[in-house]
Amino acid sequence: MTSEIITSKELKKIDPVFGQHSFDDHEQIVFCNDKDTGLKAIIGIHNTVLGPALGGTRMWQYNNEWEALNDVLRLSRGMTFKSAITGLNLGGGKAVIIGDAKTQKTPELMKRFGEFVHSLGGRYITAEDVGMTTRDMDTVREVTPYVTGISESKGGAGNPSPITAYGVFMGMKAAAKFQFGSDILEDKNVFVQGIGNVGEALVEHLVNEGAKVTITDISEERLEEVRSKYGVTIYRGNDIYSEAMDIYAPCALGATVNDETIYKLQAKVVAGAANNQLAEENKHGEILMERGIVYAPDFLINAGGIINVYAELEDYGKQEIMRKTENIYNTTLEILDNAKVNNLTTHTAALNIAKERIEIRKRENLK
Repeated sequence: MTSEIITSKELKKIDPVFGQHSFDDHEQIVFCNDKDTGLKAIIGIHNTVLGPALGGTRMWQYNNEWEALNDVLRLSRGMTFKSAITGLNLGGGKAVIIGDAKTQKTPELMKRFGEFVHSLGGRYITAEDVGMTTRDMDTVREVTPYVTGISESKGGAGNPSPITAYGVFMGMKAAAKFQFGSDILEDKNVFVQGIGNVGEALVEHLVNEGAKVTITDISEERLEEVRSKYGVTIYRGNDIYSEAMDIYAPCALGATVNDETIYKLQAKVVAGAANNQLAEENKHGEILMERGIVYAPDFLINAGGIINVYAELEDYGKQEIMRKTENIYNTTLEILDNAKVNNLTTHTAALNIAKERIEIRKRENLK
């Protein structure tokens, strides 16, 4: 037997789950492995006080398992507060599959993942996220009923991306109203970072309103496709944060508002579809407030997708989906006003409301 000296850099890995900075009293973390299909996945269930944990599955080529775990912890926590603040009777959960969605995803892998979801007996309900499609959810549905976002032809609510984008657009308009005095986005300079399904749908709303839209993405093919479709400008620089703009809309991965970018940021409003946009919620929320930059809390304004898939559980139609999503405008204004009156960051103001709803339900459940 030999002993190895653990470096200070590796010390944190002695507590790889409970010691994680992103661990926030999560109820359950499930590690899923299947040699035959190559599946390596993590399911995070953060909180089920309000109902079963619902949240999408993300397939991404993480650099290591540590990154994947950190992502699922942060994302599942965000889903708890997203459902709570939107008034849905759902808890928060999320799943990540480690791998390249373009080359490693197979029907067999998705079915095996669905079997792991099914083994949780409904505590976690999955849906689509980055690297996933409605067709993938249809495949998962073959082995478990605990999945939403399936095709409309199969009785589902379909692709949630357009509804997510509409909710972000509503939240952005509310933030503009608060910051500029008008929610009309015509001639406003909006930088959209990430033009996947949600980002592109947001671009369409912005262009239709007459905004001056600039786009950026890691895929040159997507950039050219969206430019030719909507007549927007492609950003060719190397420091988007230092560019003059009215609104910054992060729609790719999270934590783009961080120590390196926050003091460069020239925008007056941050409103986008990405989850966990603030690398450190309290610290970076405070800095945005000090700098006079209005932040529309991501877990509020990107809730359109969960509203859409929740319809499959509650059996309400498109009209009600759109009504609930449009109401994101009113809720965003209320939270921005609340933050100003109480001298809170907008993130804290939104989080307090979400946590209060959970605590009320928790007390009711104990009676």
